[in-house]
Amino acid sequence: MTDQLSPIIIAVAPNGARKQKTDHPALPLTSVELAQTAVACRDAGASMIHLHVRDAQGNHSLDVEAYREATSAVHRAVGSEMIIQVTTEAVGIYTVDQQMQVVRELKPEAVSLAIREVCAGAEDESRAAEFFAWLWRESISPQFILYSVEDVLRFEALRRRGVIPGDLVSVLYVLGRYSGTGASSAAELLPMLSATESQVVWSVCAFGATEANCMLAAAEQGGHARVGFENNLQLANGEVAIDNAALVSALAEGLPSKGRKPASGAQARLLLGMY
Repeated sequence: MTDQLSPIIIAVAPNGARKQKTDHPALPLTSVELAQTAVACRDAGASMIHLHVRDAQGNHSLDVEAYREATSAVHRAVGSEMIIQVTTEAVGIYTVDQQMQVVRELKPEAVSLAIREVCAGAEDESRAAEFFAWLWRESISPQFILYSVEDVLRFEALRRRGVIPGDLVSVLYVLGRYSGTGASSAAELLPMLSATESQVVWSVCAFGATEANCMLAAAEQGGHARVGFENNLQLANGEVAIDNAALVSALAEGLPSKGRKPASGAQARLLLGMY
């Protein structure tokens, strides 16, 4: 029966740009900690890791050398069993040119890009189109982050105009970012799905302890999932998770009831068109 279940990509976002060890002692910040986290999360069912790196003071960084160190450490630990996705999140620090330059220098296998940051308005479209075309030529897999229905509509318009190339494009719907309470609801997903007209490979991440319920709702509707300490520290019962792998395990355990199973690294790459 397990072989008949549909594979779901579980990505883990283990640290994010803002949290510190004071938020959770198991928050991975160094390359060694990120590699150890990757192994534990792979064993729990994750096939992708979404990386943030920090500077010497523990602050958010897009430093190329820090990324090279972290991605090398993770790759040594898990090989091709996990997709290594880096972030370009600005956090109010980096310009669009700096965000794009780090990707050009690093040439990662996968990258996340917030539409509202890298292509906010019409004046940004020419530069963005050239950058997205370069990603396509370099076989770097982008995931476009969408925080609202307005972002989805903007994404669709960019695809229609050819700014975003490709027949198979990956997006991440973010739930709970603007909820006021910081908690997410699976109900937020439906308007975003309804506004998406083109073919996409879609995933969901969610803020707060409702993360697990949101992931299962996404799984039931054919989507993919991203969990981890970047957005949430709690299990569905409200208890603080011991580590990122506990969040991955909790999701993986609930998937069979939705007709899904964790994808392997090879399956994840196939689903994302990375082969």
